[in-house]
Amino acid sequence: MDTHRDFHVAAVLSLNGRTLGIERFPATSSGYGQLVRWALQLGAVRRAGVESSGNYGAALSRYLLSQGIEVFEAPGPGRAARRRRAKSDRGDAEAAARAVLSGRAHAPTKTGSGPAEIARLYIVVRGSAVKAQRQAANQLKAILVTADPALREELSTVSYFPMWNSS
Repeated sequence: MDTHRDFHVAAVLSLNGRTLGIERFPATSSGYGQLVRWALQLGAVRRAGVESSGNYGAALSRYLLSQGIEVFEAPGPGRAARRRRAKSDRGDAEAAARAVLSGRAHAPTKTGSGPAEIARLYIVVRGSAVKAQRQAANQLKAILVTADPALREELSTVSYFPMWNSS
């Protein structure tokens, strides 16, 4: 699958590498269902290659996994290949399918659940909170530079923002 924010392009290949079909589907819950139903009409679907399975293809990857389809991160075509040919969503989807068929796509996608996902989310949220606190403290510090000296002196002892007392 070649994944995008608003749509995904899927290619289905036979075991001998013949292209059975290439279609575009909306990147929505109903679009994922349409994609799987379409693919199953072309034959049994056991494995799928998804480009950007940690980004635009994350929800699609989780949906395919929930349907019992083994999902692999499909490598993009790379710079050299992109220079040799014009970029095409259909071509990228077919290349992703061929990567799975050939075994080049061998890294399973993340399931988006379990302890590793909880730890990842914690790290993201904590980093965001630390950054927001630092920005707020810096803004207050900048405002205090122009404040009345009496107010500045009174607030310099406040310990809520230890960064205020650092230079």
